[in-house]
Amino acid sequence: MAAPQKPLQPAGLDSHLRDAGLFIRQAIRTFRATGAVAPSSPALAHRLARFLDERDDPDAPLTVMEAGAGTGAVSRAIASHMRPGDTLDLVETNPEFTGHLAELLVADPELSRVADRVTVHQMPVTDMGPDRRYDVIVSGLPFANFTAEEVREIMEYYFSVLRPGGHLSFFGYLYTKEVKAVIAPRADYLRQARSSWVVEEWVNRYGIGTEPVLANLPPAWIHHLRKPAED
Repeated sequence: MAAPQKPLQPAGLDSHLRDAGLFIRQAIRTFRATGAVAPSSPALAHRLARFLDERDDPDAPLTVMEAGAGTGAVSRAIASHMRPGDTLDLVETNPEFTGHLAELLVADPELSRVADRVTVHQMPVTDMGPDRRYDVIVSGLPFANFTAEEVREIMEYYFSVLRPGGHLSFFGYLYTKEVKAVIAPRADYLRQARSSWVVEEWVNRYGIGTEPVLANLPPAWIHHLRKPAED
């Protein structure tokens, strides 16, 4: 009598569960830097990679940076949208995450496909230096957890290294400010409010669209910004 077959598992399920476990452990230890309770969903990740598809010149390769790459949930989506000649810098401060990203470049089907054009950097994004130039920047940094001064420094850096006409996409979570207004200490609420005002300044100046992504935990919104061709 044949042994009963095990239920089929979706491809990559074990890998994604390991990613989620690592993310949750690090989120508990370093919530200020992680700023989330779960990795980004595929729906959010692919919308963040939007401007790898929407290119002014379909034949021109893109230089891409992801800041706050975490466990690679968005990195995988970016890799799946990369075309020949595109390059990707993954920037992350957490050494547990950067080690995991290096492993994904070997083991993950999407990232290993472009591994020769991907570099992992363990450092704050503003330490990447002023001499780089990017066509697309995807930011997963938790601005809601930063001070207004930190947010301004990061946004100024992004726009200093974006090429004219380049795009920045970043996300936050719906209703976090309203929730903090009710449950957070006053100082924490005021810090987040000031940070959000800085974000609004940049969105009002350079924003080209905002879209909600409800299929995420928690639900999120994405801001898309564009550096003018002549700034």
